[in-house]
Amino acid sequence: MTVHVQPTVSAEACPALVLNADYRPLSYFPLSLWCWQDTIKAVFLDRVNIVSEYDRTVRSPSFEMRLPSVVSLKTYVQPARNPAFTRFNVFLRDRFTCQYCGAREDLTFDHVIPRSKGGLTTWENVVAACSPCNLRKGDQLPRDAEMWPRQAPYAPDLHDLHRAGRHFPPNFLHESWLDYLYWDTELEP
Repeated sequence: MTVHVQPTVSAEACPALVLNADYRPLSYFPLSLWCWQDTIKAVFLDRVNIVSEYDRTVRSPSFEMRLPSVVSLKTYVQPARNPAFTRFNVFLRDRFTCQYCGAREDLTFDHVIPRSKGGLTTWENVVAACSPCNLRKGDQLPRDAEMWPRQAPYAPDLHDLHRAGRHFPPNFLHESWLDYLYWDTELEP
């Protein structure tokens, strides 16, 4: 079946917010969004309920439907208990801020105890660091470089990352999503 979207709508213009069966987003970081094609496929496979729709339609020779803007899964997906250790999640935990100088550009991650000195790549040993600080510290211990992280690195739980992420709302939030998302937009990141 060939589906056509109105010419004024690009595929990226109408993503659907995906909620778990309990009407909470599957994830905030990144925000659980599906492109319109995946959303329509899930509707036809009867895997989701349509919660809200855009004012835009898709058409084929045999059907017409409004594009879903919010869908909920019909089957509950148990969220992971512990967040994955990823570069993005380290940056999110540290609020996209160098833990040595406070810069917010050119971020890398730094092993507080360098790998050359037995340091591991774990939540408790890695912090966000700007490139200049990372280069300055090199493979030295914090006491030798006289550089200590502003916050001791720790393994966050999902609530920690959700709390941190609420300081960084996405650039685009459709009005139909607002009842399901909670960002502290008045707070400085």
